[in-house]
Amino acid sequence: MRSERSTILEVGVDSVFHTILIFSIFLLIVGHNSPGGGFVGGLVAGAALVLRYVSGGQEEVRRFVPFEPETLFAVGILAATITGIVPAIAGATFLESEIWETDVPVLGTVKLSSTLFFDCGVYLVVVGLVLMILGVLGATEEEGDEPDEGEALVDGPAVDGAGSDTAGADAGGEDRS
Repeated sequence: MRSERSTILEVGVDSVFHTILIFSIFLLIVGHNSPGGGFVGGLVAGAALVLRYVSGGQEEVRRFVPFEPETLFAVGILAATITGIVPAIAGATFLESEIWETDVPVLGTVKLSSTLFFDCGVYLVVVGLVLMILGVLGATEEEGDEPDEGEALVDGPAVDGAGSDTAGADAGGEDRS
């Protein structure tokens, strides 16, 4: 479908794509203590995927994301739901967070919050949704497909109920053809 590809665009996207993805993961990780989180990180990752789509089309996006968008979306919903339900089952309130601390030899004290798991779910939902939208944008109608109900069967001038051409007639009923 695409006849020419922009070398400048492809090189530009190649040079920033991985950096944008790493930045989105940074936003995901620091989101519960600073601005960011799963939604913002997912939007930034989605923007990187949109750049990849603009550069190389649907095939290029599929090359970098081997998962089906619906799978990412479903896993994200599942992760976010489980993160909310587990505290409720344990006797706490729905979505109550817990913080775990551990000492790592090189890094020092590392804190892990249960909100990170919720944010990971939101991140996957947003990325899956962006991929689904790109899939719809990149979809092509297969030859031989029947048109959906409400779609015109033929392209051309409008035809009224009597079968006459109404495209050339103006409001006064005069035919200008």
